[in-house]
Amino acid sequence: MIAAGVEYEAVGSGAPVVCLHGIGGGVESFRAQMDALGGEDWRVISWNMPGYGTSTPEDLPWSFGGLSDRLGAFIAELGHARAHLVGQSIGGMLALEHALRRPEQVASLSLIGTTPAFGGRDDSFKDAFLKARLAPLEAGLSMAEMAAQAAPHLVGPNAPGGVGDEIAGIMSAVPEATWRAILDCLVTFNRRDDLGRVAAPCCLIAGSHDQNAPARTMQKMAAKLPDAEYHLIDGAGHMINQEFPCETNAILRRFLTAQ
Repeated sequence: MIAAGVEYEAVGSGAPVVCLHGIGGGVESFRAQMDALGGEDWRVISWNMPGYGTSTPEDLPWSFGGLSDRLGAFIAELGHARAHLVGQSIGGMLALEHALRRPEQVASLSLIGTTPAFGGRDDSFKDAFLKARLAPLEAGLSMAEMAAQAAPHLVGPNAPGGVGDEIAGIMSAVPEATWRAILDCLVTFNRRDDLGRVAAPCCLIAGSHDQNAPARTMQKMAAKLPDAEYHLIDGAGHMINQEFPCETNAILRRFLTAQ
């Protein structure tokens, strides 16, 4: 299905819950949440971010403002005045951005493996990050080959067998041009000083072995948000909702039911 130039899948008929994937993700990244939560209570909608799947890409350079505009148009074209946003990694950053830019559209935020700003405070960290993430492609590897190398480092020690292959498969489908553009966008994110302005209730879910969005960073973020609860899933890496879907779904169900 397509809305506002965005490809998506949806399950259920209740209140809208829009799921926003990470840079190596896609619609399938939230399959477990769609299957478990979609029903009479919630309509769980998983999108392909612009540039992913058949979703129309953003104009270069990509920006969080531009992605938020697309998200706003997407929610509106689906016929919803407000939606619960569930975002993993950069998807959580986008959810946070949208809650600050379009608070009237956001019923709640669930932030999974997400930080309030990208990395360090100077360009040296940004430059090193981009160089490391693009090095496999510059060396001639395909997206599939890069994904196979990267996936094992995104999960924790207690991830069930097969989840790494699932993550690699989804990541391998990301177009190289999209990968490069979204990385350039990622390193611009900084809402660290705006957390106190987030009006929506928030649920933060961290993984104890997440190296990309460390649990301590997420716990500090929760303390700065006006209305937030914090959860830690022991043994999880960065791909928390795919590694531990049952635990993640239980947290989301309790939080969304309370809204």
